[in-house]
Amino acid sequence: MKRIGMLLATGFLWATTVLADPPPGYPFVGYDAGLAAARASGKPIFLYFGRYGCAWCDHTNKQTFSDAALKQLYTKNYTLVYVDAESGKRLTLPSGERITEAELGVRLQAFATPLFVYLTPQGDKIMQIPGFKTVQDFRDYDRYVRGGHYKQETLLEFLGGKS
Repeated sequence: MKRIGMLLATGFLWATTVLADPPPGYPFVGYDAGLAAARASGKPIFLYFGRYGCAWCDHTNKQTFSDAALKQLYTKNYTLVYVDAESGKRLTLPSGERITEAELGVRLQAFATPLFVYLTPQGDKIMQIPGFKTVQDFRDYDRYVRGGHYKQETLLEFLGGKS
């Protein structure tokens, strides 16, 4: 009887575990849906890798993604995709290969979160940015990506040497 109680308690804890969450109020979707939407709209993809318990993800969500103008800018101009860097949820790459969200994280070296990856509408990587970033940082990245500057120069060159 004691063993059954422990199993039930363990199952209850597992079932109530909170998963990693994207910033509240943003229309983030899963990888497969995001890739399809980006192809249909022609918008670049803003891929956010987070994970449960990530203090820097929480800090970024509260300090940066709470900015109303940034929310409007990214919601209007990007297909927003959220991936849990530790999830076993399966997704399909543009090549048709099926892997898990965690495996995508390994391939993109999302060993620390948050990690932000900008992709073309076809799913090709433009750039990836690790760690906490400010509202101004994301505005700069937006100008770099949507302006097509990544085709001619590095992000560092575009920013004029400032980090």
